[in-house]
Amino acid sequence: MRGSTPYLRDKTPYPAAALAAGDPLLRGDSVQNGMSDHDGSATELRVALAGYGLAGAAFHAPLVAATEGLELASVVTRSQERRGELGRAFPDARAVDALSDALEDCDVVVIASPNRFHAALAHEAIAAGKHVVIDKPVAVTAREARELRDAAAAAGVVAAAFHNRRWDDDFLTLRRELDAGRLGRVVTFESRFDRFRPQVKEGAWRENADPADGGGLLLDLGSHLVDQAIQLFGAPATVYAELDVRRAGAAVEDDVFVALEHPGGVRSHLYAGVFAADAPARFRVLGERGALLFYGLDHQEPQLRAGLRPGDRGWATRETGDSDGAWWHDGSGAVEPVAMAPGAWDSYYAGVVRTIRDRSGDTPPPVTLDDAIGVLDVLEAARDSAARGTVVALG
Repeated sequence: MRGSTPYLRDKTPYPAAALAAGDPLLRGDSVQNGMSDHDGSATELRVALAGYGLAGAAFHAPLVAATEGLELASVVTRSQERRGELGRAFPDARAVDALSDALEDCDVVVIASPNRFHAALAHEAIAAGKHVVIDKPVAVTAREARELRDAAAAAGVVAAAFHNRRWDDDFLTLRRELDAGRLGRVVTFESRFDRFRPQVKEGAWRENADPADGGGLLLDLGSHLVDQAIQLFGAPATVYAELDVRRAGAAVEDDVFVALEHPGGVRSHLYAGVFAADAPARFRVLGERGALLFYGLDHQEPQLRAGLRPGDRGWATRETGDSDGAWWHDGSGAVEPVAMAPGAWDSYYAGVVRTIRDRSGDTPPPVTLDDAIGVLDVLEAARDSAARGTVVALG
């Protein structure tokens, strides 16, 4: 019935904070329990994409469409401009006004809405018995993320976080070199997501000071920085952070520094800012045998935005020896180019398909909600550290 209160599977209402967010993609409809006719046993899993902004249109829709075993069935967007773009790019996908309009004819819901709405939309999908993929951060708080994890477990559905930067070419190359022991014992890992954007983007929700929006660089780029550091060196024991608002008229942090101490003594120094006109190294990794430096960003985002797709010529590759690439320093003054592994964002959704198909439950999703919760715990500790000006212990 229109206007009734949405309920979770156990008939308890949604958290009031989620409903108060006023999600334009979430209607006040009763949520139907149970699976659609597509239960994962068909040839293709039908995907409903909630949100068709940058993340939905440039990342998720093309990656879903390129993945064997997935079909982009519907997209939630009320924007007539975006509906026109959808029709041109994916003419077989149906545009709908709200997620409730897509739930009866999908197996998987991909959530690419603004951060404020992630938790409410994910709860709606889970309550309807659908598998979910949630763009980072999966929720604005670690508490909300834990609630999502527990709801998915109770409903028996797969819930995965989309931390796509694990499949960047530079990160994959660095993992390869670390696994090979090239650096020996690693001492310091420096990682930057720096940009040159000295003006505030008016009207952008990421620039909004309301904590419920989840704006600011800490949750945005910090999610990638922390996730990559944890994947390389393990969950940190301590966190220290400095967060600043640098641009005129800015309401949320646009200058981020986070220091992590990992098991074994490796220290990660993570940076995100908007005044980096000098294009500093993306990664700088110092070890007892030498140093690895990486410049530039993985090419998959600009390629997707330009219309390229996985499998196209030049997809996700960089030439060895490009200044925009990886370099080995052995301390002698000699510099050696390092061959870059190809990027592999498309492997993410292939992993999601494998997880859903494996009914034994022995195949975890490419990024679990526990992974995402661990990242959010670190980011919340970083915010606490910055507020108090002290090192915060975890665990």
